Amino acid sequence: MRHSDRALVDPFIVMDVMESARAAEEAGRHIIHMEVGQPGTGAPEAARKRLAAEMDAGPLGYTVALGRPDLRAGIAALYDEWYGLDLDPSRVVLTSGASGAFLLAFTALFDAGARVALGEPCYPSYRQILRALSLEPVGLQTQAATRYQPTPGDLADDLDGLIVASPANPTGTMLFEPELRALSDACRSRDIALISDEIYHGLQYEGRAVSALEVTDEVYIINSFSKYFSMTGWRLGWMVVPPDHVRIIERLAQNMFICPPHAAQVAALGALSPEGRAELDRHRDTYAQNRDVLLRGLSEAGLNRCAPAAGAFYVYADVSDFTDDARRFATEILDEAGVAVTPGLDFDKARGAGTLRFSYARATADIEEGVARLIAFMAARKG
Repeated sequence: MRHSDRALVDPFIVMDVMESARAAEEAGRHIIHMEVGQPGTGAPEAARKRLAAEMDAGPLGYTVALGRPDLRAGIAALYDEWYGLDLDPSRVVLTSGASGAFLLAFTALFDAGARVALGEPCYPSYRQILRALSLEPVGLQTQAATRYQPTPGDLADDLDGLIVASPANPTGTMLFEPELRALSDACRSRDIALISDEIYHGLQYEGRAVSALEVTDEVYIINSFSKYFSMTGWRLGWMVVPPDHVRIIERLAQNMFICPPHAAQVAALGALSPEGRAELDRHRDTYAQNRDVLLRGLSEAGLNRCAPAAGAFYVYADVSDFTDDARRFATEILDEAGVAVTPGLDFDKARGAGTLRFSYARATADIEEGVARLIAFMAARKG
């Protein structure tokens, strides 16, 4: 049967690594998972209790396309708490995960053939979703000197859009107010639509996470309940859009998704409660501890050329002194050390063959064991 050219997107390599790790576990091996960008914890207890109560009270049917008003108001209140912003809840749009938000954003902002820039290394699904929508991803080769984040000088005049992420996947690096303002000003002056991926907000360890909404209203903000809120499988995200774009997004959402998952919206209300937030902040404390364990261990293993991991739960390491084939190197680490890690080819087609991403989102004991195995693996290679 025929298929479209735009359907021929690249695979997500980390999913292949996950499958190899699963097969190893099925064969009886004990694998330490440092490949997947997923909290090792589930939804907070307050989220589960809220959902159980509402399920007992009655059926959870469709919500309106933009999502439950009480949850949109709760998210708006979060912007006051985190950023000191008085956000109109009508600008908050609930989505079927951050992935659903990207589909809505790209469809609303760009016509087929539009050129959308992204700083590399970056989350690979940006490229693939753009291609699937007949849009052209334009990779910007970022540098260590700018914390692997794009700068105004990287922007060509023929761009239609720019995606930034802070804290970023895979690097964990952040953009602060001066950099965000400079990028926003550059986009405005060139009529470039700005999209800010902020799904790792709440998980920062060196300085406050700054929202692009603090420097401009001419931006699409993408966020999610997957990372800080520890609700990956619930598939619930949100957007903040300019007031005159709300109806545009609403029409698209009505037709593409009808509404986000109602059960996930109910659970998110519980996650936003004081009890839920207290539990989530304890998870962040664990990540901070894990980050320190991993950075010390990688340095001991000789893998000390890392991006400044100020947020999220990743360390992105330059391993080009040891290999020019990160995918093979990751396979060797899995086979010989029993540690699953992600080769950088997912994130940077040009330079990813010399990099690995390590996730520290699981229990501290797992990270400590993974680090011990990596140290032993690297010592054996040197010996």
